[in-house]
Amino acid sequence: MKHRLLFVEDEIDLGMLTKQYLEMSGLDITWYESAENALEDYNINPDFALALIDVTLPGMDGFSLVEEILKVNSNQSFLFLTARNSKEDRLTGLKIGADDYISKPFDIEELLLRIKNILKRQGSVTPLQDFVLIGDLTFFKDALKLVFPNGNQVNLTVREAELWSLFARHLNVMLTREQILINIWGENDYFLGRSLDVFISRIRKLLQYSTRVKLSTVYGKGFILQVTA
Repeated sequence: MKHRLLFVEDEIDLGMLTKQYLEMSGLDITWYESAENALEDYNINPDFALALIDVTLPGMDGFSLVEEILKVNSNQSFLFLTARNSKEDRLTGLKIGADDYISKPFDIEELLLRIKNILKRQGSVTPLQDFVLIGDLTFFKDALKLVFPNGNQVNLTVREAELWSLFARHLNVMLTREQILINIWGENDYFLGRSLDVFISRIRKLLQYSTRVKLSTVYGKGFILQVTA
């Protein structure tokens, strides 16, 4: 069963991307753009494993929202998201009882790790899907998906996912054709080599949407998945 999280964030782009990443990581996200709408629905159904609350919201702010939420469910776990990085704000959040606090702009991988830690402290045993950041791309091996910088995503075949996973473990390192064939197909065969060429072509087609990742050919030897800063 997926963990259900309440997410309150008024920035549309950030809200959509964060919701997408977390859902692809195995979480069930209910997203609101205003504290008032979130509170109205929370009063009806307060069954959330964790609440992710932006501090700076139009109308009722995040601190006030959490104070109201705690009147309904005093055991609700929550994490504050904020662009306000002052000591006073952090102390306010912690005094209210925040489980954690993360400043904007945040790294989505760090946010997921903080969420995992909170759920773990709750005694959660439901595994979340892991993802790997490859430059400006995000690769979900278990979900068989690749997410581009603009938030668009593409579904991968199992074999494609295995190939992306192999390259992700060896970024900026040359892999010979033989190494790839043995790792992915279990043997080095001429006809399998032709299949590899097809998959390499597909990877290159996807990389046209990235500005930081490219797949280079080392003539007569193999390939390098290169990531630039």
